[in-house]
Amino acid sequence: MTKTDTDIRNQPPPVEMITVKIDGREVSVPKTTPDPLTGKPIPTTMIQACHAVKVDVPHYCYHPKLPVAGNCRMCLVEFGTPAMGPDRKPILNPDGTPKIAKSPRPAIACATPVSPNMEIYTNTPGVTEMRKSVLEFLLINHPLDCPICDQAGECKLQEYSVDYGQAQSRFVEQKVHKPKRVDLGPRIVLDDERCILCTRCIRFTKDIVGDDALGIVNRGSYNTLTHYPGKPFDNNYTLNTVDICPVGALTSKDFRFKMRVWFLRETKSICTSCGTGCNIVMGSREGIIHRYEPRENDAVNACWMCDYGRLNYKWINRADRLSEVRFKDADGTQVVGSWATAVRELSQRFSTIPKGSAAIIASARQTNEELYLLKKLADKLGAMTDSIPRQGEGDKLLLNPDRNPNTNGSQLIGIGSRPLGQKIPGIAEGIRNGTIKTLIVFGEDVTKHGVGADLLAKLELLVVSDILPSATVLAANVVLPGTAHAEKRGTFTNVKGRVQRFLKAVEPPGNARPEWEFLHEIVLNVTGQNGFASIEGLFNQMAKEVPAFNGLSWAGLGDLGASVPI
Repeated sequence: MTKTDTDIRNQPPPVEMITVKIDGREVSVPKTTPDPLTGKPIPTTMIQACHAVKVDVPHYCYHPKLPVAGNCRMCLVEFGTPAMGPDRKPILNPDGTPKIAKSPRPAIACATPVSPNMEIYTNTPGVTEMRKSVLEFLLINHPLDCPICDQAGECKLQEYSVDYGQAQSRFVEQKVHKPKRVDLGPRIVLDDERCILCTRCIRFTKDIVGDDALGIVNRGSYNTLTHYPGKPFDNNYTLNTVDICPVGALTSKDFRFKMRVWFLRETKSICTSCGTGCNIVMGSREGIIHRYEPRENDAVNACWMCDYGRLNYKWINRADRLSEVRFKDADGTQVVGSWATAVRELSQRFSTIPKGSAAIIASARQTNEELYLLKKLADKLGAMTDSIPRQGEGDKLLLNPDRNPNTNGSQLIGIGSRPLGQKIPGIAEGIRNGTIKTLIVFGEDVTKHGVGADLLAKLELLVVSDILPSATVLAANVVLPGTAHAEKRGTFTNVKGRVQRFLKAVEPPGNARPEWEFLHEIVLNVTGQNGFASIEGLFNQMAKEVPAFNGLSWAGLGDLGASVPI
C-alpha cells in the first residue's frame, strides 16, 4: 500500500536533531521542544537535553510544565561551544572535529538553549562547588525542622543536602525569622521560613490556572510568599502547589501531620470524580486511603489534578460501608447471608424469569468489565437497560461537567442510552404497569432518579449492589456489597475515549467483593458463557466482542491507557 498525498501532508514534520556532548558522551537531542503553555516549538535547553539522556541536573525552580524562571541557580553547569576563527568559521582540530572553546562563565541549564556541537559538563569540580555554594546560600536561613515537616521524605532540599551539603554551617549570625503557619487559603498552610523562593507556585497559579493570586513581597532575605491582600488563595487547583513545592513551605491541610510518606503504599489509579479520568497515585497504609496525588499523563491531565477530585476519597474509609450480603426475610427485615447462597439463588431466579420482565440500571461509575457482564445478563433476560447521568459545574482546565467516570464506557458497551437516562422513565413506567417485575441496580440510589420507593415496592425482585447505604439498598430483596475502585482492578473510558486501567490499593471491608467477580459467576450460571476468572482475561474477551475496544489488550493499555473512537 502506498501513501497518498493526503497521508503525507497529514504527517507531522520530522523532528530536527542536533548533536551535543554531555559529560564526554556524544548524543542526539531534538533541536526544539514544545512550549509547556502554547505547545509551539521553542529551542531545547541544556536541562532538557540532559534529561533526555538520563543525566541528572539538580534544580529547584525549573519544572517541565511551567515557564522558565531561572532564579534558583542550582542547575548551573559548565559548557563549551565550537571556537570561531576571524572568518567566523569553526576552527577544526587535526582530526576534522570542531575545536571547543570552554566558556569562562557557567550557565543555568534550565534557560540556556543547546546548539550544534555544544559540550555540556555536569560533574566537574567547578560545577560541584557551585552547587555546594548555592545550597549553602539556600540553607542559611532555612529552619532545621525536618523531623516535623510534612515534606520530609519528598524534599529536594533534603536530597540535595545529602549530595552537596556540608555537615556544619559557617553561618554564625542570627537567622532571619519569617511568618509560620500562615493560613494561605481553605486548603493550604504556608511556612515562609521554609520557602526558597523558587516561584513554582506563583507560575503555576498564574500561567496554568489563570488565577494571579500569589506573589513575593519585601526584599532580600526578607522576601516572603503571600496571597493577594484580602483575597484567600482559593481556586480548584491550589493543592497542586503542594505537589510542586520542592520543600515544605506549602502543605495540605487535609494531609498535614497525618502520615509519614515513607509509610505509604503507592498505587497507580484513576480519579473517579468526573469524566476526565485524571491519572493519580493513591497513598494508603493498613487498609486506609490517606491521599491522592496526580500521576503524569500528557494525554489526560499532564501532571495536575483538581482539588475537588483530590479530596473526594474519604467516602472509601466510611464506617457505614456495606460489608455483608443481605436477604429480605418474610417480615421484610434484611438478614445477613452468604455469597454462595446469593449466587445460587440469583442464578436460579434469573434463569426462570420471563424474558422482557426485567430491567437493569447500572451506574456509569461501574467499570467497563462490570458493564460488559451486565450487558451479557441483560441480553439473556431481554432486559431494558440504562445508566443515570450525573452533571456538575466544570472548568476550562480539568474538571468536566460529566461527573461519571465511565459514561462513554456505558454507552460503547450498550448499557447506557445516548444521552444517559433516556430510558429511566420507561423503566419506571414498566414497573408501574407491571410489565417489569425484576429490577437489578448497580451503584445507584434510583429513588433519587425517578424510581421511587412506591415503585420499588411493586417489584417481585429487587437486587441491589452498592457500596454505601441508601433508600434503594433498604428496599432490596437481595443486597450485594460491592467495592470502591480503590479495592479492585478494572478500566474506565473517559470523556475523550481513553481507556485507562486502575489497580487495587486496599482490601474491601468485611465480605464485600469486586462486582465483576460475582457477576462472572452469575453470568456463567445463567448464560453458560465463561467470562474468565481474571480481570486480564475478562478485559481481553470484552475487547474482542465490543467493537469500540477491538485491538486493545490489558497488557497493551500500560500505565497511560489507549484511545478508542467514541
